[in-house]
Amino acid sequence: MLFTLSGFIIGLLIGLTGVGGGSLMTPLLMLFFKVPAAIAVGTDLLYASITKSVGIFKHQKLGHIEWPIVKDLMTGSVPAAILTSFFLSLNLVQEGNMTSFIEVFLGIALIVTSVAIFFQPLIINKSLKRPSLSEKKRKSITIILGIILGFIVTLTSVGAGAIGVTMLLILYPKLPIKKIIGTDIAHAVPLTLISGIGHASIGTVDLELLIVLLVGSIPGVWLGAKLNAKANDEWIRLLLVIILFGIALKLLGNHINV
Repeated sequence: MLFTLSGFIIGLLIGLTGVGGGSLMTPLLMLFFKVPAAIAVGTDLLYASITKSVGIFKHQKLGHIEWPIVKDLMTGSVPAAILTSFFLSLNLVQEGNMTSFIEVFLGIALIVTSVAIFFQPLIINKSLKRPSLSEKKRKSITIILGIILGFIVTLTSVGAGAIGVTMLLILYPKLPIKKIIGTDIAHAVPLTLISGIGHASIGTVDLELLIVLLVGSIPGVWLGAKLNAKANDEWIRLLLVIILFGIALKLLGNHINV
């Protein structure tokens, strides 16, 4: 029951903000439900791919997806996700050390995510005033961004949303925010699916837990999307930043010797 309720709350936040899958679900599973780090990440990756997949059809219908950008991102992210999954499979034998490694990286990723969310409005304004990069350079940086996201997302399940959107805003300042979000979701779904399959292949996905979470999250996402128009974006953004920063400090604090 608590897992289903958690899925509903996280789904509600995803519907409201577009952020919250990996950023909140993974640390919630680890800190509150004491799910092992690798299983929390693996299960959440498949959870995110299924939860966000509905968004692809909606954004495609509205013409909000730039598929060439998705292709460039996946050129970097798919190999990075596969290599990271292979790295995890080799190192999970030292489970205690691997858990610490994932928790530290998750804490860092959450801090970066909270900063990205907080400064997103400023980044949107600033990016519009920046001179455009050459097409060749922008393509290369997009592929590099894909590599970074592939590694971070597979290791922590965080980054496909807030970090991806923020970096795309900087790289493609003339692209409308709706197309940035649609493109990011179109990339996030296959990335989290591939990463999740990688985790499943090494036994770090709990399918029963996944189903229970989805039972709560699907109506949560639907309700969140309905409430989105009435919500105060600034207050939601500030709340998310405070929550994510607090979770990051908790995770990092467990591994800092004072």
